[in-house]
Amino acid sequence: MAGTAPKSLKIRTYHVGFGDCFLLSFEYARGPERHVLIDYGSTGLPAKTPKTRMMDIAVDIRKRTGGKLHAVVATHRHKDHISGFETKKNGNGTGDVIRSLKPDLVVQPWTEDPKLGPKATGPVAAGGGAKRLADLSSMQSVAAFTMLQSRSTRYFNKELREQFNFLGESNISNPGAVKNLMSMGKKSEYVHAGKKTALEKVLPGVKVDVLGPPTVKQTATIKKQRDRDPNEFWQLQARAMNAAGMTEAGGKVLFPKHVRTRGPRFPVDTRWLIYRARNIRGDNLLQIVRMLDKAMNNTSVILLLRVGKFSLLFPGDAQIENWQYALDNNANRKLLAGVDVYKVGHHGSTNATPKTLWQGFKKKSKDAGNKSRLRTLMSTMEHKHGSEESHTEVPRTTLVSALKTQSELFSTQQLTAGKFFHETLVKFS
Repeated sequence: MAGTAPKSLKIRTYHVGFGDCFLLSFEYARGPERHVLIDYGSTGLPAKTPKTRMMDIAVDIRKRTGGKLHAVVATHRHKDHISGFETKKNGNGTGDVIRSLKPDLVVQPWTEDPKLGPKATGPVAAGGGAKRLADLSSMQSVAAFTMLQSRSTRYFNKELREQFNFLGESNISNPGAVKNLMSMGKKSEYVHAGKKTALEKVLPGVKVDVLGPPTVKQTATIKKQRDRDPNEFWQLQARAMNAAGMTEAGGKVLFPKHVRTRGPRFPVDTRWLIYRARNIRGDNLLQIVRMLDKAMNNTSVILLLRVGKFSLLFPGDAQIENWQYALDNNANRKLLAGVDVYKVGHHGSTNATPKTLWQGFKKKSKDAGNKSRLRTLMSTMEHKHGSEESHTEVPRTTLVSALKTQSELFSTQQLTAGKFFHETLVKFS
């Protein structure tokens, strides 16, 4: 039997490219280690990465855990967080390897509960609800349809196509992974803000606070997503560049060369209007996929793990509405202020680390010699999402700067060729 509290923790941050995969191994004075896997997915690997990378990680997890996982946490169903749980008919998928580790518990957000009805605003009441997949499946079907439409025409510009490709990769359904997660654990748990979790039984001596996602009954704001918030987001304030201003020396011309059209040779100004008229449909479709993408992120589980006075924060891809509910609570803000290790949200995006959260971290420090300095872990890959021109690049430059100067930052981008994980040692005593 494990001791009353773990004495140390090893966190393996796996390099899955654009995605998340963290293995937490708690060591006790007596008894075996307890292992928790938080997410396992990717939507793109770095150049020259072996095609076997995801399987290499699955095999390493099996080796590191000695063939036994105690818990799996899938923060939300985006591909870059769950694709590794996909199984294959021949039983040789990465998800088959994880399933063979027989986790005692699988934790997912309340929105994944298969008993949810189409109008659910919270967890299913005891004994209620007909079995069915959550409405997120329907949302992903819409995403798949819009992706199909976007590929059916050659008229969309390069930027639109790139955004469709990225968002489509994340939002297209992964039915094998979803079904595997539903059935691989001895127990499945669907959590929401404030809910007690069986993770505390799996990890003796570890206090687990579920800070998100809230249910719609708790706050309807999780169904929405604001695009701009200068007080919370890591964006530059100077955004006055417009079509007129960009015609100056060094800027963009009003009619760039990519507005060419096939067919009759229309005058240049007419071609410009025709091109943009054709892109209106693409913009509308893209808005739909963006809404689904943001809604999905706002279902992310936010976990705060505490051992004594030491705490670790794993927020998945939680965005501002999800965070706002947690940050509006005084008790939560006090807990978050003492965080020692922070898994950077949403690969370092603009709106997943609210400035209120960051400014509240008491252990951030510019003193690199400070032994109690905040440690941050970021799994990311540049040039996969967003753009520097629009100040939406991931990871966000201004956020990364703050992470580097005020915390001990590890990013998967620091891993050299051949290395696919980084181990962080945390001592509780």
